[in-house]
This record gives sequence, C-alpha cells and structure tokens, in this order.
Amino acid sequence: MMTAASDHMAARLRPVLAKARLELMEKKMFGGIGFMHCGNMLVGTTAKGALLVRIDPAKADEALAKPGAFQMHMGPRPMTGFIGVNEQGLPDEAALKGWIDYASTFVNTLPPK
Repeated sequence: MMTAASDHMAARLRPVLAKARLELMEKKMFGGIGFMHCGNMLVGTTAKGALLVRIDPAKADEALAKPGAFQMHMGPRPMTGFIGVNEQGLPDEAALKGWIDYASTFVNTLPPK
C-alpha cells in the first residue's frame, strides 16, 4: 500500500529523473516506489517518505557521511548497497539530482537484468 509520504517523494523525484535522461521503469515495492534503470534499482521512496538510494557497498561510509543519510534496514538487518536520505538531506532539486547522479555512477557499472 502506498503512503502519502511516499507519493510526495515520488512527485519530487519524477521531474528530476526526467531530466536525467535515463531509461526508467517505476515499480511498487516495500510500501514505496522503486525507479529501476536497466532492471536495477536506482532510487526509490520509502513508506515514510525518505529517498532510497542504491550505492556501491564499498563506499557505504562515504555515502552515510552525507547530510541526511542513514543506513536502510530490512527488519533488523542492514540493507547492503542501499541507504536512505531524509528530508533534511533533500532541501531542493539540486540535492535530489546529486543523489540520483551518485546512484547512477554505481548502477551504470551493473549488468542489465
């Protein structure tokens, strides 16, 4: 089930993603929406309205040091290769674009699914 918070974040993401000129597919997942590039998760929304970002697991510390970033969990376990970014880390379109670019750098190294 989608939430208003997830829908709000998706509405912020769509125009920024459109400018990124990536081949994307939207997929409902985990109470939010995932934006898939070549079959791989790029970014998404959480049920609580945070931005879900696909990252290089080897650069998790770097990503988590950025404003608003936090470790995503699936139940009690950390989700390797994914972080969340709260509203404080997403003050404007430039911040969203920065995270999309950050995720794209890693996702573009992955084989298509």
